Amino acid sequence: MINYGNNLVEQDSLDASMGSQKRSHKRSHEGSHTRSHKSLFEQYYVRLCDFARRILNDEDLAEDVVQDVFVAFIERSETVYIENEVIRSYLYQSVKNACLNKLRKGKVVEQFESNHNLPVIDEEHALSAMIHSEIVGEIHYALKKLPEGCRLIIRLGYFEGLNNPQIANELKISVNTVKSQKQRALFLLRKELVPGT
Repeated sequence: MINYGNNLVEQDSLDASMGSQKRSHKRSHEGSHTRSHKSLFEQYYVRLCDFARRILNDEDLAEDVVQDVFVAFIERSETVYIENEVIRSYLYQSVKNACLNKLRKGKVVEQFESNHNLPVIDEEHALSAMIHSEIVGEIHYALKKLPEGCRLIIRLGYFEGLNNPQIANELKISVNTVKSQKQRALFLLRKELVPGT
């Protein structure tokens, strides 16, 4: 497993994708290519996993699909030029298609629909899931930029549901420090997520 930020990826998946690079490329070009792939992975992995999970209702399968899409993207980007402006659309469309293929192959769609009386996944549902995933991705990206103390307090307060006294007790700090760090974190998040505020 390799840790890209907070995301673990199987070494074999990355080896397969990176191993297909042509040996004739210069070392510096290889390094910048790998860095750009890593940057794309860090930027889109959480969003695409959330998007796939909303379609498949299975977190592990969603992560597998996204990893497969990234491997295919890396392999394809070495033989075909993909413009930066269309990479996001390409990745989302690839994940959506891969998810629908998984559902079709396993005949999960019919079983899922009959069990839950849900409509077939359509473009509107996919667009809604994509928008939600983008928002989640932006929040995660903004959270990574927070100072460690602020990030920890936000995680404990908003993701784990602890109140201010519980956070203070957990971190062995005063309640006032928790409040001020929480206010600072929210200010920084607002500034990052809503530029101009």
